[in-house]
Amino acid sequence: MAGAAAVLGLALTACGGSDSGSGQQAQAPARTLTVSAAASLTGAYQQLGNEFQAANPGTTVKFNFGGSDALAQQVVQGAPADVLATASSKTMQTAVQAGKIQGEPVVYATNSLQIAVAPNNPKQITDLAAMARPGVISVVCAPAVPCGAAAEAAEKAAGVTLTPASEEQDVKGVLNRVQTGNADAGLVYVTDVKSTQGKVTGVDFPQASAQGAVQSYPIGVVTGSQNADLAQNWINFVRGPQGAAALQQAGFVTK
Repeated sequence: MAGAAAVLGLALTACGGSDSGSGQQAQAPARTLTVSAAASLTGAYQQLGNEFQAANPGTTVKFNFGGSDALAQQVVQGAPADVLATASSKTMQTAVQAGKIQGEPVVYATNSLQIAVAPNNPKQITDLAAMARPGVISVVCAPAVPCGAAAEAAEKAAGVTLTPASEEQDVKGVLNRVQTGNADAGLVYVTDVKSTQGKVTGVDFPQASAQGAVQSYPIGVVTGSQNADLAQNWINFVRGPQGAAALQQAGFVTK
């Protein structure tokens, strides 16, 4: 009987040890990383978010996509965010100057403009001057957001003044108006055209490479983040091989 009791005791101890170990393995810290990012990053960042979550069990990446100017203002006003990724250094400086970014933000990619038109380009729009023709409904971003500032720089370089039917608050708004047929042409980024998988056509034009028209993409950890280490891991991930591959596939030029 004593021997049987000893064996039973060992079995119970073994079972107890196994449960404890499996409990420890199952317990990854549940954390949410909030990333405020320019609308033009949507596709690439959503892909990278899934990959980052897979590499960091227990982590959920929550995105807040929108116009860079609005996102920077939100961070300045104290909106919860761990990472800020804008579509221009100018808008990032709004948060930097307010002391809302830890250290210096890092530029990791650039993006250039294209003219978005319907498939087969029915209005035969080949340049910015064609966008300004009578009867052509054009749309651009508002001047306060990076795609709007880029559009203004391109117009100035081309000596063309557009009279848009609307000025959208982010580049996805411009793309949507072209994609739905509510505009004949819109100034968006190469990455936005590519994201439609043929639902719109992109037209290259020389002034897309003019000074001020090519936009740099900086990223930084938001001051006061409760997940600063995780935020830095995200930045490293975006700048690493997987990040570069996703960004290049989306049409960005990586640094």
